[in-house]
Formats: sequence, structure tokens, C-alpha cells
Amino acid sequence: MCRSARVRRYGDVSLSHGRADRGCGKADRPRGVSRPRRLFLGSLLAAIAAGLVLATGAGADAISPDAGPTQNAVDTDTLYKIVFYTGVGVIALVWGILFWSLFRYRARRGRTAPAIRGNTALEIGWTVSAATLAALIAVVTIFYLDDIKNPLPSGPAELAEASRQSAAINQPSPPGALEIKVSGQQYLWRYQYPNGAVSFHDMVVPSDTTVTLEINSNDVAHSWWIPELGGKFDAIRGLTNETWFKATSTGVFEGQCAELCGANHAFMTAKVIVVEPDRYEQWVDDQKRLIEEAQKKVQEQKQRQSGDGAAGSTEQGANAASAG
Repeated sequence: MCRSARVRRYGDVSLSHGRADRGCGKADRPRGVSRPRRLFLGSLLAAIAAGLVLATGAGADAISPDAGPTQNAVDTDTLYKIVFYTGVGVIALVWGILFWSLFRYRARRGRTAPAIRGNTALEIGWTVSAATLAALIAVVTIFYLDDIKNPLPSGPAELAEASRQSAAINQPSPPGALEIKVSGQQYLWRYQYPNGAVSFHDMVVPSDTTVTLEINSNDVAHSWWIPELGGKFDAIRGLTNETWFKATSTGVFEGQCAELCGANHAFMTAKVIVVEPDRYEQWVDDQKRLIEEAQKKVQEQKQRQSGDGAAGSTEQGANAASAG
């Protein structure tokens, strides 16, 4: 009960002050909701603004694919941003019209909200606009997809030895490509080079040279992923997936298996080290030398074991003869 409408009872008669109707009437009228709506719209606009501000960080690969020194990764990142910003624009337009309509045609005191039914021109307009936008995105995607999928030729600083290799990934063979076989197994990556070198975990490649990868697995499913050098590619046993990259600058690019492959999946990391062509040739020579030394040691160990076995057999024969 209103404080200004205190009621005094005298027997069966109830009396109230004359200001009770005025006070209670003011309190009983529905209060306006403009302030909550303003707060809601303000919060919504702040959220949209924050999203747009964060979206500008896509240039730093905060919400888009990483883009390193290889053209296919850059094209993938660019295509992603085109589609993303287009989507942000569409969402902003639709939400803007929606909330403007809710505010403009809301029910007010003394006026009910209008009921709007059908608008042929508007319906045709947004249908045609949506179809046109989807067609434009498809055209832009097709335009970028060719450069993302097909390897580029190696640059003028390509490795001389790699120039005799060609990419064999059912695509146009780029001159000067270096083909590397990537094999995943729990919990490491193995790289086999066309010149006989082999490495684990760290892949070493020359700069300005197109590198094509043939990816498979020796056991369970894995996923090859070096974010700055391109997208993910599954490593499946019995199936070879192919991708490529061409790093135009030197550096170390890290990644990891992107497919849950077992208890130690988190430790199955990978690293691509891009060096100058002359350093790559030196590294290949060192790897081949280490492999030859290891093979030589294994052969010597086998010979020693076979020699010890033969000596043991001779001694046993002599003991048997003396005993007889």
C-alpha cells in the first residue's frame, strides 16, 4: 500500500487521504523501460565493437589461419579473411535492421505495435542479394583455390640438386620441386629425402624451393600440421595425401600432430627448418655421412657376431673331438 495512502479505520468505515489516489495512481502506472533497453543496446553495440576490434587482429593471425613465408598459406589466410569479413558485414546489417525495427516499431503507451505482413519487393530483394553474395564468394574461392592447391615453380635461388626433382602429386609438375616423404608413427615424424637422407622430427629444406610432401602413416591416424606453412593434412595408413609449400625466407616453423593418436599425442611435435640452399646441401652431406657410418657400424657388429659364432662352433667341435 502507498505510504501516502494510509487508511484510518473508524468502526466499519475506512477513510483515506485525498492524496492517496494521486500517489497510488502514479505508483501503479507502468514504468517506462527505456533505460533497460538503452543498457541492452549499449551492451550489444559494445560487444559488436569489441568483435570488430578483435577482428582487426586477424592480421596477426589471432582468429584466422597463420600465414608464413609461403604463398599457399598466405592465399588461404586471405581467402579466410574475405569470407570472414563478408560474414561480419552481413551479420551487422541483419542485426542492425533487426534491432532498429524492434526499437522503431515497439509498443508504446497509447499505441500498439503495428503488425506488418508480407512485402514482395523486400523478399525478392533479400533473396537476390543473398544469392548474389553466395555466387561472389564462390567465384573468389575458385580464383584463390588454384594457387592454394597447385605448387608454384621454385625461385631463382632454388637448390641445384632439387631442380632435378619434379613434383608427382597429380598436379602440374613445378620445375625445381623437392619431394619429401612424410611418415607418421606413434609418436614422431620421419622424413625421407630423394637424395637418400633421412631425418626425424626436424625437417630441413632449402629456401625459395618448392617442397612437395607425400604424407602417410605407419600405424594409427595422424595429422601433419605446420600452421605457418599451410593447412592440416591427415596421415592415414595405406593412403597418401599430398601438399606443398615454398618458403621464401629462412626460419624455424613449429607444429604438431593435429589428430588424437594415443596417450602421448601431445608430445608428437614437428619442426620445419628453412635454410639457405648451400647450408641445405651441407646438411644433406652430413646426414648421408652419418647414415653411412651407422650402416658401417651395424655391418661390423654383424660380422663380429658371426665371427664369434663361428669361433664358438669351432671350439665346440674341437672339444667334442677331444672327448671322443
